[in-house]
Amino acid sequence: MGEDIWAGLVDQFAEGAYASVKGHVRTYVLHQQLLEHLPSAPASVLDVGGGAGHQSFPLAEAGYDVTLLDPSQAMLDKARQRLERLPDDVRRRVTLVQADGEKAEEALGGRRFDAVLCHGVLGYLEDPEAMVDQLCRCAASGGLVSIMTANAKAMAVRPALERRWDDALAAFDSRREVGVLGVPGRADTVEEIGELLRSRGVEPLRWYGVWLFADWLEFGGTELDPGDSEQTAAMAAAELEASRRDPYRQLSRVFHLVGRKHPA
Repeated sequence: MGEDIWAGLVDQFAEGAYASVKGHVRTYVLHQQLLEHLPSAPASVLDVGGGAGHQSFPLAEAGYDVTLLDPSQAMLDKARQRLERLPDDVRRRVTLVQADGEKAEEALGGRRFDAVLCHGVLGYLEDPEAMVDQLCRCAASGGLVSIMTANAKAMAVRPALERRWDDALAAFDSRREVGVLGVPGRADTVEEIGELLRSRGVEPLRWYGVWLFADWLEFGGTELDPGDSEQTAAMAAAELEASRRDPYRQLSRVFHLVGRKHPA
């Protein structure tokens, strides 16, 4: 699995990014979008590159059988810490596996899942194809595949909001940037990931945006207070509605694509 690049970032990621308003919006919006397509609990869910469990642990709390797979020992240690705070019945529904996502099928002994999630992972890979292939292989017949990654059609948004105009001009024809955690990343399009899914027997069902207003505010210099629960909830509700509509979803820096594997 090589060097654990997340070892020095795990607290910034798990306790910082996810504790922010944007972190709350991401978790809430993705959760609501998933619930539109997931089968009823206790269906099995595989979260590939699931980090500290911020997206999949709420599913375990809702009754789903969750397997979180991640290559980072540091991230899995953080996931275990967070898991210990949950009730016994929830902990029993969660399995942690250390493995590269590109080897998920082998690491899981060929097990198939009712839903396979891969959120915020493809952008850290040079090429998404091998990972998408594994996601599709790990999905059961009729199962769901859920992918969230950076939107290549909105790369100029962040530098423009930060008034980095030369960077914004360059970003119109670029797919790469250094993300907010300081790690280089890459973007894809809905159409490209959709075609990778189709070629592996998974039919795209719907795609959504994830962040819009929160991005505009944060990158524009507005400080968002995660302690203001009323404002955060109101923003999350507005973000969810924007995520389902054009042109708003097209302007989101991140997209969420959901597909279903053809029956055998």
